[in-house]
Amino acid sequence: MGDTLTGAQRPRRAVLNRRMMSLAEISDRLEIQQLVVDYATAIDQRKFDDLDAIFTPDAYIDYRVMGGIDGVFPEVKAWLAEVLPNFPAYYHLVGNFDIRVGGDNASGRTMCFNPMKLNDGGQILLCALWYDDEFIRTPEGWRMTRRIETKCMDKIF
Repeated sequence: MGDTLTGAQRPRRAVLNRRMMSLAEISDRLEIQQLVVDYATAIDQRKFDDLDAIFTPDAYIDYRVMGGIDGVFPEVKAWLAEVLPNFPAYYHLVGNFDIRVGGDNASGRTMCFNPMKLNDGGQILLCALWYDDEFIRTPEGWRMTRRIETKCMDKIF
């Protein structure tokens, strides 16, 4: 006959050969994932002051592999506010969040697809990259302490 046990009666099994996460672990992962999305939203909406709620003041950021700069957060934030308005349009599509939480610290790797309109003539720069990030839990919530871009590919059309 069929299995008559309900979901609540079935024995718990590991998910993908791992133990089942606690609600706190799930919450941490979702909060960090939202932080990565909030970064993309702040950049895409050109609301650079919103980045203050994403990075720690001493965070190290390295955008050199995709043609940018590296430095501490305040310097990089000023550079973003100066450089990105030169692009008529762009967006960040983030996904494949690989987040590892250990207490009050975490690391993550996120894929990013970032097309950027170079001019009104229709040239588009397609950027495919990963964000390699480190996070810390603060009294205000999770914040990024380090972001390094790792290049996958880029192409101008």
